Formats: sequence, C-alpha cells, structure tokens
Amino acid sequence: MYRFDLTDAEWERIEPFFPERYHHGQAGHPWKDHRPLVNGILWHLHTGAPWPDTPRRYGPWQTVYDRFNRWRKDGTWAKILDALLLRLDRRGLIQRDLWCVDATINRAGAAAAGARKHPGQPVRLEGPPTMQMAEPEGHALGRSQGGFGTKTHLVCDSNGIFLAVWVTEGQRHEIKGFEEVMQRARRPRQAQRKRWPEKAAADKGYSFACVRGWLRRHHIKPVIPTRKDQPRQDDFDKDTYRRRNIVERVVGWFKWCRALATRFDKLAVNYVALWIVANIQFLLRNCLEALAP
Repeated sequence: MYRFDLTDAEWERIEPFFPERYHHGQAGHPWKDHRPLVNGILWHLHTGAPWPDTPRRYGPWQTVYDRFNRWRKDGTWAKILDALLLRLDRRGLIQRDLWCVDATINRAGAAAAGARKHPGQPVRLEGPPTMQMAEPEGHALGRSQGGFGTKTHLVCDSNGIFLAVWVTEGQRHEIKGFEEVMQRARRPRQAQRKRWPEKAAADKGYSFACVRGWLRRHHIKPVIPTRKDQPRQDDFDKDTYRRRNIVERVVGWFKWCRALATRFDKLAVNYVALWIVANIQFLLRNCLEALAP
C-alpha cells in the first residue's frame, strides 16, 4: 500500500458505488479492477503530476484518466460524496449552529488554458441536483491581481466538514458565488433536521446588503463584520466570528492536494470533480466509523 492509497476499510465504504466488475452475471466484458484505478486518481490529486506520469502500478494512465472522466459524467463521484454526507447528517455529525463561507484564488497552470470555447456537446458534472454543474462558458478562468486562475468558493460546518464547492473566474468578487455555493450546501429534509444553519460567518468581503438579505430570508443570522465605509454593528457577535477560521483551515488542508492548489484541468467540471474526490477521501480518513452503512 502506497501513501495516497485507500485502506481496506476505506475502500469497503465506497466499493458498492462502482459498477459490479462482472455485470452481475450478465453479458459484457469484465471491468478492470476499480480499486487500483481509484488509487491512481488519488495519486494524481495529491501530486498534481500530468496524467501520463501515473505509475504503472495503477494501470494504464489512459484507463485511470478515462475512469475519472466516466465517473464524473455519470455522477458517481457526486453520488458517493452525497451519500457520505447524508450518513454523517443522519448521525447528527453535520452541525447546524454555524456554517462558514470563504473563497480562495487558485492559480492556473499553462495546461489549464486552451479548452474549446464552444464544444459540440455540453460538458457536465452529473449527480444529485445540488451537485450538478454545466461547464461555464469561460471555463471559470480569468485574470485577477493574483494572476491567471480560478476563484473557488467553499462552505463548511463548525467542525470543518466541507459541504459544498463552486468555482468562478479569478477576477469575480466573492459575493458572485455566494448564493450558488450556499444552495449547494443545503441539507436534505430526509435527514429530519433543518436545511440551514442558525448562523453563517464570512469575512468583510461579504458585507453587502444582498448577502445579508439572502441570509435573513433563509432565517440565518449573518456573522459578517462591516467594512470601513459602513456603519459599525454594536451587536456584532465577535465570539462566533472567531470560529470562522475553521474554513481557512479547511482551505489549507485541501490545498495540500497539489491538483487543487494549482489548477491544471482545462475543464471546470473536472476541477470541481477533483475537489469532490478530495472531500471523499478526507471524510473516509476522518469519519470512517461514522460512515458505516
């Protein structure tokens, strides 16, 4: 077993989501063993190396890359993450006291440029409705003060469980992705708990009337400091705001994956799929016992 490979217990949690190798006795060519291919995808995620450099122990690199794309297209990655989050939610491990929102710039490498602006067929990330995504027209790439890259928007709960991700062009303001990422973070009613948290914390970059209004319409108390050009809030909840640093730590944890810290994918849907894969592995490593079916 190598550094980024799944353990037997981790693989046991997600194996049922992948196609049965022998088609349940029906006609069809048997699939190659899924586990080494998934481990090859994790190797790429953590190293950020080009797909053709995938070690031979994981199988042909073309097969590793094709499976990553296939499972993005048919929604396998999104279904796995959705199921893991739902299990945690049913066990009361996704908190509703406070959700934290933030955005981070991810520089794009030269390999990320050059995707077709008008592909013949629409490219999509499939899966549950809150995780579906169509490829943006500009592939979520743009130039900001940080250079050429993508702005990644994230939501996590007060324990650091990563709930949703969304991407926009690098030059777009944080509030442009706020509503979308919050809608993706909402929890289903099947968990017999609230869809939304009691409070939402964000830095002063989110201190706009549209953000505060959206939160209040959803009965969420905003914990957002005011900017210098705005009147100060005498009742600002400083103690709760100090807990917002959890989302910055989440960003730091996930940026240890080099394929996330620097974007090499031409397609935004593939880049978001890598964030989903990283979240799957994070949950398997940190909440393994709670994820038992």
